[in-house]
Amino acid sequence: MNRPAEFRSGSGRMRGYMFMANFGVRAAVAAALVAAVPAMAAGDDAISDGVIKIGVLNDMSGIYADMAGRGSVIAAEMAAEEFGGAILGKPIVIVSGDHQNKPDIGVTLVNRWIDEEQVDVIADIPTSSVLLAVQEIGRQKNRLVLASTGGSSDFTGQACAPTGIHWTYDTYGLAVGTGLPLADQGPWYFLTADYAFGHALERDTKAAVEAAGGKVLGGVRHPQGTSDFSSFLLQAQGSGARMIGLANAGADSVNAIKQAAEFGLAASGLRLAGLYLHITDIHAIGLETAQGLIMTQAFYWDLNDETRAF
Repeated sequence: MNRPAEFRSGSGRMRGYMFMANFGVRAAVAAALVAAVPAMAAGDDAISDGVIKIGVLNDMSGIYADMAGRGSVIAAEMAAEEFGGAILGKPIVIVSGDHQNKPDIGVTLVNRWIDEEQVDVIADIPTSSVLLAVQEIGRQKNRLVLASTGGSSDFTGQACAPTGIHWTYDTYGLAVGTGLPLADQGPWYFLTADYAFGHALERDTKAAVEAAGGKVLGGVRHPQGTSDFSSFLLQAQGSGARMIGLANAGADSVNAIKQAAEFGLAASGLRLAGLYLHITDIHAIGLETAQGLIMTQAFYWDLNDETRAF
């Protein structure tokens, strides 16, 4: 497979980006392909028109492009390549689309994929509001929905469907991983992205902190794609909290952390808990600014020999 030079070299920010994409999307797509084998061997014609077609739906150019985007598409192509490009003589085809972090665009694209292009599986799907909308389409039209970068625990909770499979992480795992051990480091205050993922991450982390005896003072919500966090950070600083939980992701988290450093929040005794961060985000923030930042990772490429080889 011919891949862009930055992906082949495995250097810099793109390296972390590809490892995270590989871990979730590549494994999810491989699992879908394995699941297709018994149905096809039994002569099930429901797969599609003689083609196993997988649609990678994500943010290609917005605030979540670094943790999904083109890297997820290449990861899916790698998984298909590992299967030899076909299963029982049926070719594997990967298609991709940009939902622009908008549920209506995602829904329109997925409906077209299924109704007109015979796509069998929808994979990746960052932005939980889009993910939850696509979950309903999968339920109604009997198509697998493999969530890798969409994180709301509602996907397997109140919106659970027999066609939905959650990979890599969810907001419950992130909340327990960071909130539970740091519950007594508060009181806590949340800076939350105002959409499904942020709401779920704040809810699940608050529950984990309070279950462990910690105290939550409140929180403030910001629009997705915010560039100026000054007013939100000042509210957090004035809340009396000692721990700020960042219930956001991607460029929102990066911008909030950079601006918190500019405002000197750490010097005033406040700590930041990055409830959903990747190594790519640390690269963007810079090591000096990221000092003291606390985070939970579903996968870290430099953990051991096996992860480095992957």
